[in-house]
Amino acid sequence: MSVAILGAGAFGTALAVALSANGAVTLWGRDTGWGRENPRLPGVTLPDNINITNDLASAVQAETLLLAVPAQSLGAFLAANARMLDGKRLVSTAKGIDLTRLTGPSALISEACPAATVAVLTGPSFAADIARGLPTALTLSCADADAGHDLQAALSTPVLRLYRTTDVTGAELGGALKNVIAIAAGVVIGAGFGDSARAAIITRGFAEMTRMATRLGARPETLTGLSGLGDLTLTCTSAQSRNFRFGQALGRGEAFDPTTTVEGAATARAVTALAAKLGEDMPIAAMVAKLSEGSVSVETAAAHLMTRPLKEE
Repeated sequence: MSVAILGAGAFGTALAVALSANGAVTLWGRDTGWGRENPRLPGVTLPDNINITNDLASAVQAETLLLAVPAQSLGAFLAANARMLDGKRLVSTAKGIDLTRLTGPSALISEACPAATVAVLTGPSFAADIARGLPTALTLSCADADAGHDLQAALSTPVLRLYRTTDVTGAELGGALKNVIAIAAGVVIGAGFGDSARAAIITRGFAEMTRMATRLGARPETLTGLSGLGDLTLTCTSAQSRNFRFGQALGRGEAFDPTTTVEGAATARAVTALAAKLGEDMPIAAMVAKLSEGSVSVETAAAHLMTRPLKEE
């Protein structure tokens, strides 16, 4: 099965490096003039069997296409290129909820490319770890069980282990919503509230994630797996996470690099709008949305969460 990665950011490049262990792969990006070392993934030399190209028409000749495009850019990318992508096996690696449509990546792909086989690759992973060949386990979700089997075999490597599920909704919502909670965890640490408060945010945040995901049709056990609890644990406890670092900056009252993609900030706004539409209570996500927009202070957000009505767990 021929494979191409569309999107030459850090994560797309890392996946190309990992999958090159199985054979030749293509890595497409709009700007690939950097040669065999991507500045977004410093210190990693790309193997010779990775074909780096900025020719999208050439890249999409592969049977399986991994869409390593940010969640808020995916809709526009699909709109511009749907004709070339339709009918392929399309695997999204985006973690987010589209602000305009209030849907996850799989729904966007299915609408734009109705003849495509859609899957989602998600779970606890940092690009630098994958590129260095460190052991990583991810979730491969595909509603088509047979296609899921094929993709699992094609995209697994000796150090990249994929677990399969047909629960696409649960897998992609776990990956999207954990970014919101990671920002909250970063705020807690940046503001000096301590590790006990971070543990509380992670736990109550996981309850929010599960509540929203199951309301939208996810299976609860999916949220306790790699794509939910696993990814949540990683991003809430490591400074490698951009979402966590963004939260830390908010907690400290510091500026954050505006060129760095922080999926959780947009997802917080999207999920807050979705929660209001569905009548779901997501207080942590709502506070993260307000903090990200600068419409509330850290002190006010903390006070709001701590003075909510007492309830059973």
